[in-house]
Amino acid sequence: MAKIKSAERTAEYSKDFKVAVVKLTNELDVKGTEIAQALNLHPVMVYRWRQEHRKGKFVAQASRKISMTKKPSIPAEDKALKEELKRLRKENAALEKESRFLKKWDEYLKEQKPNDSNS
Repeated sequence: MAKIKSAERTAEYSKDFKVAVVKLTNELDVKGTEIAQALNLHPVMVYRWRQEHRKGKFVAQASRKISMTKKPSIPAEDKALKEELKRLRKENAALEKESRFLKKWDEYLKEQKPNDSNS
């Protein structure tokens, strides 16, 4: 976990721990802040570690442990389903935005209608 480096209580985390935290944020469907809260970390640290990992500043050290079970690869249809879900979520967000706009426009027109009859 963390080593305390000085009297100011600055913690230093191992690269393996950082990589494990980054993997958690990538694999689980939760926010980085929730991971940080669960691990008693500051959320900024988690986001910084994710950014550093993307830039390749640290990677997990090679382990000498050999897995005897083959990890199942994600079938192509699962990947296609994930892409479809991503596309549908994006489309849904656009439609919700459009719906909110149209509702506001409708309210505006209703407000203008009584004003037009008074003229």
